[in-house]
Amino acid sequence: MPKILTKSRPTPRTATDSDRQKPATASCCAFPSELGAIGLAWRGDSLTGISIGHASEAEALAVHASRGALAAGDPPEFILQLAERLQRYAAGEADDFRDVPLDLSHLSPFQKRVVERCRRIAAGRTRTYGELAALAGSPGAARAVGNVMAQNRFPIIIPCHRVVGSAGSLGGFSAPRGTSLKVAMLTLEGALPAKGRLVRKAR
Repeated sequence: MPKILTKSRPTPRTATDSDRQKPATASCCAFPSELGAIGLAWRGDSLTGISIGHASEAEALAVHASRGALAAGDPPEFILQLAERLQRYAAGEADDFRDVPLDLSHLSPFQKRVVERCRRIAAGRTRTYGELAALAGSPGAARAVGNVMAQNRFPIIIPCHRVVGSAGSLGGFSAPRGTSLKVAMLTLEGALPAKGRLVRKAR
């Protein structure tokens, strides 16, 4: 299992009726990988966020803490397994992650269609923002698709790095290392074998 960075849990206390009416607080942890430190946040049995490309595990934890997640002293088994899978992916092992349960309650119906179609883009293949818009049932909504990708809470799991600009441009990437991390991931997957040249094998 990967080395997980967490913090000690606070001392448990008896829940009040007021507590029970509040949504459960997300928990988070962080771990190293070949693509930089990765942070995971979850609530119950669903992932609520992932952050990648950090300079340190502490930096990755801080991102999720800023969003209200609490560092977990003992991550559940599904998080430990996902962390191990992400480390193997970062080292070059293929994994589509389509079985990972995600909390998408913050998304609109259009945004859910976009991310559902994005999850179908296989490693080594890419789609343009316009193509993804059409697949989501909204041709001409390339700019809106770009906004969905820019706000993606689940990079790698929802592979927004596989969505590129028209005419072979890379488009943007909102992770800490920006497009350099996007290039690294596409190269890792075989979609960018030569610097600056995308392999257009959409599916």
